[in-house]
Amino acid sequence: MKVNLRFFASLRERLGAAEVVELPAGTTVGQLREILQSRSADHAELLARGRAVRSALNQLLCREDAVLSEGAEVAFFPPVTGG
Repeated sequence: MKVNLRFFASLRERLGAAEVVELPAGTTVGQLREILQSRSADHAELLARGRAVRSALNQLLCREDAVLSEGAEVAFFPPVTGG
């Protein structure tokens, strides 16, 4: 399935604004975060466990056990972002 990713604030500065990823059906937001950590040193650092990173699924804050579906939008951002 294809999922749309968006990054905001400091994450956006280093990882880019958006991308589309192909994932197996049933992937959770937490599993997606782990997959992304393996992409590069920047991904690993910015999305590491223990780092304050919020996630939203289809523009609603979500927990990491939220299951993704085809065409979903997942956003990652620090707890406080500027306008």
